[in-house]
Parts: sequence; structure tokens; C-alpha cells
Amino acid sequence: MIGKLTGTLSDKNPPELVLDCHGVGYEVNVPMSTFYNLPALGEKVTLLTHFVVREDAQILYGFGTAPERAAFRQLIKISGVGPRTALSVLSGMSVAELAQAVTRQEAGRIVKVPGIGKKTAERLLLELKGKLGADIGVPASVASDAQSDILQALVALGYSERDAALALKALPADVGVSDGIKLALKALAK
Repeated sequence: MIGKLTGTLSDKNPPELVLDCHGVGYEVNVPMSTFYNLPALGEKVTLLTHFVVREDAQILYGFGTAPERAAFRQLIKISGVGPRTALSVLSGMSVAELAQAVTRQEAGRIVKVPGIGKKTAERLLLELKGKLGADIGVPASVASDAQSDILQALVALGYSERDAALALKALPADVGVSDGIKLALKALAK
């Protein structure tokens, strides 16, 4: 099994890249989260990998972080979820966002990923419960129901989980929902 590749990035064409390792070019499929963090062509890069052997193909999947690869491996264990679907999920949301959706059992967030329907999202939530959310956890900044409501409102308005969580940290602990949303929007507007 190929667990890790280190080499020179010789070609990028989403979601595939070619990694030149001492004269051997490996074609590697990566989620968009890893793709966006790649260096320029000709630069050295290290990817953790997962090798899939099928009847008609041998495909190498690469990841920038260990949690991404672990989430990918958990996803492909689920019946009806193949490597392409798992890659799509990890391209559509970060591992922390996926873990948070699993912990909170929010199928609506997973359905937003292209190619994931309601039934598949519900199956993901059921199968991943206790396997993914416990490892990553919900951000500590979401301490109260009011802060949880503020976070959900910011995400619904189109802000990323990370930006919303950072805005929550700046809020007073005892702030109400409506005042908290207003203060968070002002902070995010800067």
C-alpha cells in the first residue's frame, strides 16, 4: 500500500494532480481543500495517500492532512459511498464542518454538497455518528444555545464555519441572539 508521497508537483488539473517522485509521475486525485493549499508547479509537496484497487482501475487519492484521510476512510466504509462521493464530500466541506454536522445530526448541511441527496446524507449521519464527531469535536466556542443559534444564523447567511466561529469568540458570553448576530455581522464586515 502507498501511504505517503513526497515529490515535485508537475501538473495540476482539478481534482487530479501529477506528483513526480524521482522520475515516476503519480496521478493523484485530491479533494478541493487539499488542491487549494497546493504550492506552485515545480515545488515540493507531501501528500498522505489512500490506494484503491478496483477490477478496472487502480486509483491513488491524496490528502494534505491526516484528519482528511481518516475522514475519507470512514466515508468509503459506508455502503453506497464510493471514493468519488467521499472526495466530493471532503471538497464541499472541511473535516471540522463534517464532524460538526455529524455531531449535530444536520443533514441539511451535507445535502448542500453536490451529488449528495437527502437519503445519502441521512445514511452518512447515521453511519458516522460517534466515529467522526468524537475525534474532531464541536468547536469550544459554541458553549451556549444562544451562541449555537448565532453560529447557525451566520452560516445560513453564507459565512464559513471558521469565520463564524471567530466572530463568536469576540462576542460577550452573555449576549442575546439578536444582539449577537448584529455584533458578529459588524465584526465580519471589517
